[in-house]
Amino acid sequence: MSSSTVRSVLIGVCAALVVIGAAFFIWQRLGPRPVTVGIGNFPEQLVYVRSADDVVNGGALFTPPKESAKPVLVLWIHGWGVNFYSPTYVMVGRALAERGVPSISVNTRMHDVGTVQQYRLEKRIRGGGYWGVPSEQVRDIEAWLDFAEKQGFSRVVLVGHSAGWAAVRAYQAEKQDDRVVGMVLASGQVQPASDDADQSLVAEANRLRNDGRGDDLLRLPNRSFPSFISAATFLDDYDTPKDVADFFGVRVGNPAVSRVSCPILAFFGTRGDVGTESDLQVLKSSVERQKSGPRRVTVAMIQGADHMYTGEERQVARVISDWIDSVVFAATGERGL
Repeated sequence: MSSSTVRSVLIGVCAALVVIGAAFFIWQRLGPRPVTVGIGNFPEQLVYVRSADDVVNGGALFTPPKESAKPVLVLWIHGWGVNFYSPTYVMVGRALAERGVPSISVNTRMHDVGTVQQYRLEKRIRGGGYWGVPSEQVRDIEAWLDFAEKQGFSRVVLVGHSAGWAAVRAYQAEKQDDRVVGMVLASGQVQPASDDADQSLVAEANRLRNDGRGDDLLRLPNRSFPSFISAATFLDDYDTPKDVADFFGVRVGNPAVSRVSCPILAFFGTRGDVGTESDLQVLKSSVERQKSGPRRVTVAMIQGADHMYTGEERQVARVISDWIDSVVFAATGERGL
């Protein structure tokens, strides 16, 4: 083999190795991360509550040692289609406990894609992402806050992950509960949805509900994957008050955030999450325009995190814990440990 041929082969091999190395680097940076769940270091307990309208929901209580526990509890509300025991939620709860922050990861009636939330007068009432009525989650959150208070926690930070943020913002906008000393938007909605709802879907949903068929499913168009929602769920979303749907006042005047006084923390992951740093700046500037509202708004990006914070749960716990220490305790007059 001639020297020129050997050189060509070596160049080809080197080029292939560079391509493989680059592909591996891109995969490490952008590819999906494996979900890993370790063993908790502190006590964990399954807990349950019953709402005022008789819906039972479960949750997991993560408790740090009493001598290191901070005097505030984090109440983590799940996103669409998942539940309180989703692996990354559990890992965030365990990481918070290691930092002295007690927390409860909880279900509302919107957990999972579909569930039977209760039986009423021999009629099955469905819940979950396809069939639940989102606005009714206010009752579930109130039940969890009552439970937390009975456990000795009169100060609670409400975290809404993804669609869970809609439940958190609706609760505090309606109740202005003094027990809520902080709110966290964890990969939730900042920018309001377009007002251009598909009126043919609205008409079909109203027809089904009026015919007593609110559980019938509508197929949502223009999606990259099949997506369905019941007529009752669709109309409840559609009827969300504008001041709540545009919570931060990006487009509307007098938004619901102006009725909230507790500090707010908002963050997204940097790996293909539903929002970006520019969305967080829109959030801050929108709140700053209001004549009243939160004592303080803090924003952060969770480096290397996807929408579920896979592999970055400790970072999420650190951001929340540090914010509680530096902002929430300052606002409430409490002193952290």
